[in-house]
Amino acid sequence: MVQSISEAARYRAIHRAVVLGLAGLTLAACAVGPEYSLPTITLPGQWHHAAETRPVKAADLGEWWRDLGDPMLNRLIERAVAGNLDVAAAKAKIRQARAQLREQAGNLAPSLTGVDSATRSQTPASTSGTGKTTVSNLFQAGLDASWEVDLFGANERAVEAASATAQASEADLQATLLTLVGDVASYYIDARGYQAEIALARRTAESQRSTAKLTGSKFEAGTASAVDVAKADALAATTESDIPAYESALAQSIHRLGLLVGDEPGALSGEMKQSAPVPSASKALPRGIPADLLQHRPDIRAAERRLASATAEIGAAEAARYPSITLSGSISTTGTKTDQLFKASSIAWSWGPSVNVPLFTGGRLEATVDAAAASRDQSLITWRSTVLSALGDVENALVSISAERVHQDKLSEATRNYRKAADLSRALYQSGSSSFLDVLDAEKSLYSAETSRIASRISLAKDHVALAKALGGGWVKPVDPTKPEIIDVATGPHMRRTD
Repeated sequence: MVQSISEAARYRAIHRAVVLGLAGLTLAACAVGPEYSLPTITLPGQWHHAAETRPVKAADLGEWWRDLGDPMLNRLIERAVAGNLDVAAAKAKIRQARAQLREQAGNLAPSLTGVDSATRSQTPASTSGTGKTTVSNLFQAGLDASWEVDLFGANERAVEAASATAQASEADLQATLLTLVGDVASYYIDARGYQAEIALARRTAESQRSTAKLTGSKFEAGTASAVDVAKADALAATTESDIPAYESALAQSIHRLGLLVGDEPGALSGEMKQSAPVPSASKALPRGIPADLLQHRPDIRAAERRLASATAEIGAAEAARYPSITLSGSISTTGTKTDQLFKASSIAWSWGPSVNVPLFTGGRLEATVDAAAASRDQSLITWRSTVLSALGDVENALVSISAERVHQDKLSEATRNYRKAADLSRALYQSGSSSFLDVLDAEKSLYSAETSRIASRISLAKDHVALAKALGGGWVKPVDPTKPEIIDVATGPHMRRTD
C-alpha cells in the first residue's frame, strides 16, 4: 500500500511538471510573420477643382438623394435596398465570412470526442481453448481529447485573417449599397429625362403641324409653294420620329429600375406612367478633403481589410515551418458486463504531448510563404489603385459638374433666343413679311436647343449622383445581414425520401 501511494504521488508530480511546462510554452508562445500596419499613401491636401480644406463626416453625405427633392425616388431607393438581389448576395457573403471566422476560432479550443461501443461475438469451439463454442460481450466507453498548442501563432493568424475577411465582406455590402443607390438614382433621372424629351417632341411636332397647316393655307391662297408645304410636313414628321426611340429608351430605364428593386422588369411601369420633372439637386454636396475617402469609400475599406487578411496569411504560412505541439489524452473503460464499466480496475487512461517537426519538405513550406507574401503585395497594389481611382472619380465628377453648369447656362440663353426667333419668324411668315425658310430654320434650331437643354439637365443631375458616389455617400441606416434566404427545417435525423 505504501508503495502504491508513493507511485501515485510520483505520477502526480510528473503530471504537474508537464502541465506547468506546457503552460509555460503557451504563455511564452510567439507569433511569426509580419505585424500588420495601416498602409499609407500621399494624398493632396484639397481637391484641384474644389476650394474646401476641412474634412467632412460620413453622415454629412448620407441620404444625399433626398436633396433631389423627389419623393418617388426616395421610395424606390428604400425598396431597392430591401429587395435588390446583389444586396442579398452581399449579405449572404457576410454570413459565410462570419461562419468561417467562427470555424477558425474553433481551432483555438480543445476538441473532445466520446467513443462508446458494444460488441457481441462468438468464438468457435476449435479456437476457444475450452473445446466449446463461447459467446461473449464487450462494452467500451471513453473520451478522447486533444489540443494544439498554438506555439507560433498559426491558429491566431488564421483567425486574424478570417476576421479581416469578414470585415471586408461587410465593407463590400456597403459598396454594393452605394452602387445600388447611385444606379437607382441614375436610371430614375434617365427615365424622367426621356419623359421630358417625349413631351418636348410632342409639343414641338404639334407646333410644327400647325405651321404646316398654315403653309397649306398659304399654298391654296397662292402665297406659298408646294415645296414649302412638303418641307413643313417633313419637319413635323422628323420630330415625331424621335418619339418611338425615346419611348423605347424610357421603357428600358423603367425595366432596369424594376430589376434593381428586385422585381420583374415591368413592375414599375404603372407607377412611372405619370411624368415628373427631371430631379435637380437643391444644394451642393460637401466635398471635404481627399483624405476623407479612406474612411468614406467602402471599396477602399474593403481593399484595406483584404490587405490585413493577406498579411495575416503570411504569418499562418510561416508558422507551418516551425514545430507544432499537440496535447492529447484519452480515458476509457472496458468490461464484459455493463456494471464493470464503473469499476476502477476497468479504467485505462493515457495522455501526453506530441511534437511535429517539419525536417524536410522540399521547399514546399518556404514556397507557400513566398506565395502568401506575393499575394499581400497584390493586395497592397489593389488598395493603392482603389485609392487613386477614387481620387480620379471625385476630380472627374467635380470637373463635369462645373463644366455642365456653364453649359446649361449657355443652353438656357440659346433656348430663350431661339424661342424668340421662332415666335417672331412665325408671326412674320403669317403676315407675309418673312419666307418659310426662316420659319423652318428657327423651329429646327429651337427644337435642337430645347433637346440639348433637357440633356444638360439630365447630365447635371447624374453628375451630382456620380460625385455623391465618388465621395462615398450612400446608405447609412443599419442593414441586417443575419437573416438567411432559405430557412431549413427538419435538418435532424430523419428518413430520406426515395422518390
